Amino acid sequence: MKGFVPVVVAALVGHALAAPPEPPTRVLEERAARATVVLAPSSTVIGSAGAGVEGFRGIPYAVPPVGPLRLKPPVRRTTGLGTFDGTSIEAACPQFLVGTATGNNLLTDVLAQVGQLLNTPLFQTVTTQSEDCLTINVVRPAGTKAGDKLPVLFWIFGGGFELGWTSMYDGSSLVSNAIASGKPFIFVAVNYRVGSLGFMPGKEILKDGSANLGLLDQRMGLEWTADNIAAFGGDPDKVTIWGESAGSISVLDQMLLYDGNNKYKGKPLFRGAIMNSGSIVPADPVDCPKGQVIYDTVVKAAGCSGSADTLACLRSLPIEKLLNSGNSVPGILSYNSVALSYLPRPDGKIITDTPDVLITQGKYAAVPMIIGDQEDEGTLFSLFQSNTTSTTAKLADYLGKIFFQGATSQELTELVNTYDPSPVAGSPFRTGLLNEVYPGFKRLAAILGDLIFTLSRRAFLTAAIGVNPNVPAWSYLSSYDYGTPILGNFHGGDLLQVFYGILPNYASKSIQSYYANFVYNLDPNDASGGTSAKSQVALKWPQWKEKGQLMNFYNIGAQLISDDFRADSFEWIMGHIPQLHI
Repeated sequence: MKGFVPVVVAALVGHALAAPPEPPTRVLEERAARATVVLAPSSTVIGSAGAGVEGFRGIPYAVPPVGPLRLKPPVRRTTGLGTFDGTSIEAACPQFLVGTATGNNLLTDVLAQVGQLLNTPLFQTVTTQSEDCLTINVVRPAGTKAGDKLPVLFWIFGGGFELGWTSMYDGSSLVSNAIASGKPFIFVAVNYRVGSLGFMPGKEILKDGSANLGLLDQRMGLEWTADNIAAFGGDPDKVTIWGESAGSISVLDQMLLYDGNNKYKGKPLFRGAIMNSGSIVPADPVDCPKGQVIYDTVVKAAGCSGSADTLACLRSLPIEKLLNSGNSVPGILSYNSVALSYLPRPDGKIITDTPDVLITQGKYAAVPMIIGDQEDEGTLFSLFQSNTTSTTAKLADYLGKIFFQGATSQELTELVNTYDPSPVAGSPFRTGLLNEVYPGFKRLAAILGDLIFTLSRRAFLTAAIGVNPNVPAWSYLSSYDYGTPILGNFHGGDLLQVFYGILPNYASKSIQSYYANFVYNLDPNDASGGTSAKSQVALKWPQWKEKGQLMNFYNIGAQLISDDFRADSFEWIMGHIPQLHI
């Protein structure tokens, strides 16, 4: 659930200030001489070149999901593209940037007003949003050609399943750094539908066979990669899937889709997985009461309540009206926090059961993996609940009403009581009495961070190692944003270090090196292969199953720590997972 707001704002501004496209004829001729890939059927993709890399943007992998295909599973594109200009910024799928629901406190009411502005047709046009958005980006080292068989890193963006788009994530610096470290790879990023267009719940959606569309988009993007990446010089047998937040949760979902069947044309679509901040999200089915409330709210806001076929009514609406209706429910930056309105839910077909059950039953594609979290995952999502969490009773009541309606008040009180109410013990951790922005803030931040990210990661690893003890797994905790006021080592902070490399310090260099090793060898410690064995890795990273240790990253170094903190809370969670379904 990528939640670093400044990154989102910066990306939006970047869209708004983007220059108009250049005159095509001469420019395309020049670019074609530098970066051209021929695909079947009848497609020539022209990319841009610079700084040692070549980029191909906005390549369609599916038929535009518009008209009767809106709110339907993606349809594979089978017609040729002709000569396709892959040099322009691709459109984002329609976004749920900020919810328009009001009524909890002043801060959420202000955000609701912002949400109404962001949903206007003018802003949607300025930020280049379009339903015709199912596209792929490819970045490769300059000069790479078909047959080079470079490994592939397949990126799935985050955003709480509500927002995000591929142009926010330019993989050029990642590829450049990989070249410099002697581990060149090809970077692929997939656009997928978010919010109401990608993850609408409800019995009508389930009956129509149109649940979890965003996951199906991602899967079709993986299939496109299997079919086409060899033409770009990639090896379809060496794909690692990588995601952050909702993208990280999506990586696990791709592992458990169809009960773990990740085969396409007889071959696995991926052989390794990297998960940054997200894994198991125990969830009730698509047609559960909570999901139905979301669907009915959208239908009412759209003016479709009186229709004999409400889903057909939604499909017939102008996109602006449908988007506003879909965004009338609580968003991630709200009082409801990470009790998401839109998220993957079991549908009995592509997700056959809640993820926690599928993992314990071994119904997932067990591949080598790296998984970890920020130290203070919950702070960002605990800014909007002032005056509701100042006591144990109020905090338990909040969790019961908003998150876990299947848990009793007594059970949630037991959970809350495993967390010390003193600000000294809360998140941001290790900051004493500082950063308690309202009574109970740091306690709530610790609980939400653990339930959704940090301790659920440990629960996932415990179950996965129990079922598949011979499949390697490495885990980490990032502390390189220590000292950030209020937020601490906040959710999404790893994007600045690991993905964008804004601070080229030990953390960013070492993590990118570990990841490149993993992409090549499915082992972050193995620097073999590529053009050299150079590596920024200074400390051996043990598998989690060996001693339950985490690699703890700082700006100036790293250390190994035991993954046994907040043991009482973890023990309670492990004994009550069925009550913790969202």
